[in-house]
Amino acid sequence: VINAGKSQHNEDQACCEVVFVERRPSPRGRPPSREGSEELTGGRRGFYFHYWALFDGHAGSGAAVMASKHLHLHICEQLRDLVDILQDPSPPPLCLPPDAGASPTEPSRVSLAEDNGEVPNDAVPRFHLEKAVSHESLVIGAIENAFKHMDEQIERERTSRRLSGGCCALAAVYLLGKFYVANAGDSRAIIIRNGEIIPMSREFTPETERQRLAVFAFLRPELLGKEFTHLEFPRRVQPKELGRKMLYRDQNMNGWAYKKIEEADLKFPLIYGEGKKARVMATIGVTRGLGDHDLKVFSSNIHIKPFLSCFPEVRVYDLTQYEHCPDDVLVLGTDGLWDVTNDKEVASVVMEVLTSYEPNDPCRYTVVAQELVVRSRGMLKERGWRLANDKLGSSDDISVFVIPL
Repeated sequence: VINAGKSQHNEDQACCEVVFVERRPSPRGRPPSREGSEELTGGRRGFYFHYWALFDGHAGSGAAVMASKHLHLHICEQLRDLVDILQDPSPPPLCLPPDAGASPTEPSRVSLAEDNGEVPNDAVPRFHLEKAVSHESLVIGAIENAFKHMDEQIERERTSRRLSGGCCALAAVYLLGKFYVANAGDSRAIIIRNGEIIPMSREFTPETERQRLAVFAFLRPELLGKEFTHLEFPRRVQPKELGRKMLYRDQNMNGWAYKKIEEADLKFPLIYGEGKKARVMATIGVTRGLGDHDLKVFSSNIHIKPFLSCFPEVRVYDLTQYEHCPDDVLVLGTDGLWDVTNDKEVASVVMEVLTSYEPNDPCRYTVVAQELVVRSRGMLKERGWRLANDKLGSSDDISVFVIPL
């Protein structure tokens, strides 16, 4: 991981850990089921997961620093109830036993006839039976809940620990043969396999999340403080245009239509600007992340946090489905990298550097990360930081992980 050193406060933070998830003890001294199915480490039963994460802070480094020290612990805690379940090929139980951590394969899990897909003779079936839940979706749920608990911890401790601002979070968890890549913000992850680029995340910005934000504002107009409108117009509406018809779209529309401009349409739009300049309530350019609990619209008492989500999108890559060579990697990068370097250029640098080193040389991946940062940062010249093609380099901090698959 390399920070390009553009910020005095080092708002980019990173974490890399191997974490042991210990199963919760069985209640009343009950022996664990399926002896030997879990890894035994010093008398403790559980499994390991590998973890990498990048945190891109804004308005201070506090949230990014705290998340870098605690998010993996929240993930570990959320996985503790799943130690037995994930290593049992049978479907997950609908309910855990009454005692937290009791073995999920005990008869007490759900002994009703419905558990076998049968309906009692005296019952009239009105609805379909329960849906099947995969082990993979349990891990995804654990990661999503961990992000929520991390966000709640930042809120609880923001005063005592003087936590300012918030952070985008991108985390990769390798567990039982699969990569789970969780993204909340505008960092990005891609897999490069045999020269092919496989996106493992998408950026969450005011433009990509326009409809989610507009629907929320439509349902909760009081959060707009009578200063903003959830409707979108191609540009700011002028008072002289009252009564005229102008292009607009609401929370249900992807296309555009015309509407007669009314007094309420003169309010500032909830989402304003395009591309990297797009902002929610003219304030923040990302819509998911951790923290930002005290963030308000400038010179007002309107809180922005209700519109910002702490939940990540989690994508899964099954390593067991493919053959991988030493040149296949997962690249995680903060937006400082992707602002000036696209996926194809990153893949080109990866292949160029890796082919110049022996396949068994472990430093080759570190050199790739350095090269990606240096090329995106550029050189400091009279007219600012410039890339090799003389275009402007990234003005942001840049941090990168290159993880061999």
